[in-house]
Amino acid sequence: MAHVMAASELVTATIKRPFQNDDDDSSNGNGNGNADGKPKARRREADPAAALAAARHEFGEHGGVNMSIEASATFTVMEPDTMRRLFAGELGPERGDLYIYSRHFNPTVLALGRQMAALEGTEAAYCTASGMSAISSVLMQLVGAGGHVVASRCLYGGTHALLSRFLPRASGVRATFVDADDEAAVRAAVRPGETRVVYVETMSNPTLAVADIPMLARVAHDAGAKLVVDNTFTPMVVSPARLGADVVVHSVSKFISGGADIIAGAICGPASLVNAMMDLQEGALMLLGPTMNAKVAFELSERLPHLPLRMQEHSRRAAEYASRMRRLGLRVAYPGLPDHPHHARLLAIANPGYGAGGMLCVDMGTEDRANRLMHHLQNTTRFGLMAVSLGYYETLMSCSGSSTSSEMPPEDRARAGISPGLVRMSVGYNGTLEQRWAQFERALSLMQQQQQQHPDRDAAAKYCKV
Repeated sequence: MAHVMAASELVTATIKRPFQNDDDDSSNGNGNGNADGKPKARRREADPAAALAAARHEFGEHGGVNMSIEASATFTVMEPDTMRRLFAGELGPERGDLYIYSRHFNPTVLALGRQMAALEGTEAAYCTASGMSAISSVLMQLVGAGGHVVASRCLYGGTHALLSRFLPRASGVRATFVDADDEAAVRAAVRPGETRVVYVETMSNPTLAVADIPMLARVAHDAGAKLVVDNTFTPMVVSPARLGADVVVHSVSKFISGGADIIAGAICGPASLVNAMMDLQEGALMLLGPTMNAKVAFELSERLPHLPLRMQEHSRRAAEYASRMRRLGLRVAYPGLPDHPHHARLLAIANPGYGAGGMLCVDMGTEDRANRLMHHLQNTTRFGLMAVSLGYYETLMSCSGSSTSSEMPPEDRARAGISPGLVRMSVGYNGTLEQRWAQFERALSLMQQQQQQHPDRDAAAKYCKV
């Protein structure tokens, strides 16, 4: 059973682009189409929307324009010898259109994986049951017991907890958190022969710092490590694999889903990685089993085609709100503003036409002021909803220090620049822009009136003009 399903051959066959480009050489045997062993995204359309449109379209079983949902957990064969040949790797999804078990491969989930690979410009992709399952599986596969990770000190709280607490306890993984914007600091944190992964978010959660992906890729590769990038905040906006990242992970629950009704994740990278992660003896995906449900995969496949339009509108409104908030005297962080420290960097690495993303932050100085503003925004003027997550058609807002970053110790939050009054907003597109802006202004005015009535409560807060 050591070579069950011959995973390395099967994944290369099933996830490869159906219409190869003339310069697409994946015959060198290293599983990533590059003779020097470095990961290489196959030549595709430069625009993610064009890449999605060029990806293979799956039709339904009876000619339907939408693909069929294969909801079976297990699959039958007509002859006993076929089972043997499946387990020997002689047959498979694209060698006879045969499957064994949906924890390994499922036709519907596999089709979504092809779409995700097209979106991110990678050779392969595998879709999982959640974003955290994608992140944890990749790290466990690449780092191994006792390995070392260099990570940005500003990360989603769950990822920070995974690296700082769970993986050290479960497998002896050690993590060094650094200012990922400081190349010297990143290089100094690397441990020769021990560092396996450099881990960052394209746009940090929640401070919205923009990672210098080309620089980080150079540092990682110089050390013989892999650069893993979480692109959850910026699908369409940035394509990390095209900038040198080895692996791109997503919480598909967010912008890609867009409906706040699905929990899902994705791993996008070279076929060699997906092959290894699907190995029946040592593969993190195969053995941990974070399998995506085929019905979920179908739902997501129907939403991906309009992701470009949604991201454009998220970005357009976030940019307009950020500009208006700044004119009101609010302390706003948004990479699309010219005075953001990473504005020029984002312009240099972003895909044209998709703006600077749908996330912005308003620093209200104190948690009390942040909470009062959010109270009025939701309960008085109906501007948005107090909720974690992002990418929904309604604006979602939360005070990061006491919610999605609360897993981080206070001193780590301070080092990461997460103030107690930082309000993270995922800007939605429901309603008209002017309608929503009027609701924001009214909520801010109400909060300011309360502040004038209780000046002592706000004496320490100097982040908002009143």
